[in-house]
Amino acid sequence: MASILTTTGFATADYEKFPGLSQVILFVCMFIGASAGSTGGGMKCARIIVCFKFCYRELFKIIHPRSIRHIKINKTIIPDEVLQSIMGFLALYIGLFIVSSILLAGMGVDMMTALGAVAACIGNIGPGFGTVGPTENFALLPAMGKWLLAWCMLLGRLEIYTVIILFVPEFWKK
Repeated sequence: MASILTTTGFATADYEKFPGLSQVILFVCMFIGASAGSTGGGMKCARIIVCFKFCYRELFKIIHPRSIRHIKINKTIIPDEVLQSIMGFLALYIGLFIVSSILLAGMGVDMMTALGAVAACIGNIGPGFGTVGPTENFALLPAMGKWLLAWCMLLGRLEIYTVIILFVPEFWKK
């Protein structure tokens, strides 16, 4: 699990032989990724924590609609602009995962492999699930699938906002 969370790319065991619950936990860890400020992949722990605190705040507001409640990390209030940026990043990350998984599955790749390969590539994990698992590799994937996964790896390594902003026309206008 440490290898997957820190995105080192090592497979110390054939985790596809683990019980189903253990595999699900490892799959979730592929999304969480490393700590904030780390060069490891994934959504980062700090963003996940902020997301859960944001969701809790929204539930609290349903019960107490007039309350004003701030989200804090280490006693520091997170500004709304930062919250919007984090929630936008998480939405882009999950959206990219879903769209890429559907595209890869559309190329004839089985569902488990498609989900595992895309999660592994966006998070820069290394091994995935299915035919790209810890004892396999990406060689059996179609050529277009490899291009799609290379794009996912680029987005995951350079951060999604950094790459996608290059395709926004307003970025290029003065």
